[in-house]
Amino acid sequence: MKIIFLGAPGAGKGTQAEILSERLGIPTISTGAIIREAIRTGTEMGKAAKKYTEAGELVPDTVVIGIIRERLAQPDCEKGFILDGFPRTVPQAEALDSMGVVPDLVISLEVSDAAIVERMSGRRVCEKCGASYHVKYKPSGKGEICEKCGAALTVRRDDAPEVVQSRLAVYHETTEPLKEFYARKGLLRTVEGQEKLEDTTARTLAVLEG
Repeated sequence: MKIIFLGAPGAGKGTQAEILSERLGIPTISTGAIIREAIRTGTEMGKAAKKYTEAGELVPDTVVIGIIRERLAQPDCEKGFILDGFPRTVPQAEALDSMGVVPDLVISLEVSDAAIVERMSGRRVCEKCGASYHVKYKPSGKGEICEKCGAALTVRRDDAPEVVQSRLAVYHETTEPLKEFYARKGLLRTVEGQEKLEDTTARTLAVLEG
């Protein structure tokens, strides 16, 4: 089973991808994670990526696609995989096609921008131990203090409302066109994100079984 997850930043696609990964026994491939791993292990494409990251530049599509190709060639992908965070643009999707990587299913996790801003701006992270909380969904019993170690909780810069809105604007412009791209191929399925994690998971599993 080859699955691609689409969704705005903060929609929860990474969480759902991990749940499906366990259920189906296939790996979740997160673009950011495999780029870091390729750099760490010093693969040919990893060395190319390192030059860009050290210069503070975005890793170009040709290198990202090369790293994806390396990862998909590994034995644990023989029975399938879940791509989370790739492709992000139509040209990347076309490059996947040219590699002969054709997904069985593309799941678009739909959550409104307003809900994402609320969800992400409510996140709190312990600056000492890294524990994660949410003012609405998972509050600390000690207010703005970490329950585990007593250090102060902070808002990550990426979770500030203005930053989240900027990231959402980029998503709508560059990544959302993928929905039409895959819909034309008859591969797209939509899952409406729910308030409770388990309800979203139930809907995601229903799409798989349907």
